[in-house]
Amino acid sequence: MRSIPVGNITVGEDRPLVLIAGPCVIEDESTTVAIARELVEITRRLNLPLIFKASYDKANRTSGGSYRGPGLVPGLDLLDFIRNRFQVPILSDVHQVAEIGPAAEVLDIIQIPAFLCRQTDLLVEAGRSGRIVNIKKGQFLAPGDMRYALEKVTGTGNRDILLTERGTTFGYNNLVVDFRSLPIMAGLGFPVIFDATHSVQLPGGGSGFSEGNREFVPFLARAAVAAGVQGVFLEVHLDPDRALCDGPNSWPLDRLETLLRSLQALQGCLRGGA
Repeated sequence: MRSIPVGNITVGEDRPLVLIAGPCVIEDESTTVAIARELVEITRRLNLPLIFKASYDKANRTSGGSYRGPGLVPGLDLLDFIRNRFQVPILSDVHQVAEIGPAAEVLDIIQIPAFLCRQTDLLVEAGRSGRIVNIKKGQFLAPGDMRYALEKVTGTGNRDILLTERGTTFGYNNLVVDFRSLPIMAGLGFPVIFDATHSVQLPGGGSGFSEGNREFVPFLARAAVAAGVQGVFLEVHLDPDRALCDGPNSWPLDRLETLLRSLQALQGCLRGGA
């Protein structure tokens, strides 16, 4: 499996578990910075590698009236501030080819949203950016078919790629995680990340918004670590019930450290360190 350096972090086989975490979307400066500060403090206590994630624009929403974020320029400005203030790598998602140039000037990792993992022009331009590319597996896609998304990026000469599992459409506003997908995608030769919070989402399950079952996040996260993933992706919030986006599936920040300790302990057991 290829190892991917992200600043002073390396994502790969036999490396410490990496956490990708942050709010679903940038709500305002104070909230986003507060979440980043708390994440940095928690992960430093645990000696756990952190990549901060927040979206400047959530273009795929259930309802046209849903909050999307501050937009490209102000969003990237805030993410650049967090990157420099806290010295952490930054990940955010892009939805259009035109966003990639400006995004690549700030982001360490460009994320391809699950619904766009077959968009050839977007994947190719992301590869050409020279940044690490995190491709989220579409809810409609067999894990083995991620090889074609990979080929679109590697065809540009860029082999710094992560693959992320986030559940498969089960129908009637539900997702299911088939844990066979994790070793299947790992077999493609790139690190695999498990998105534990989007995997408990109920897409469109509310009245014009997505619902979620956050109580299942720890169970799925532990199962993914047991299956050997290289990182876990968690959307977190100070008060998930009041979050402007994906609150029902976001994990409470004040409960994060306990969850992370259990994931580290599990990885240690699997590697014979406990």
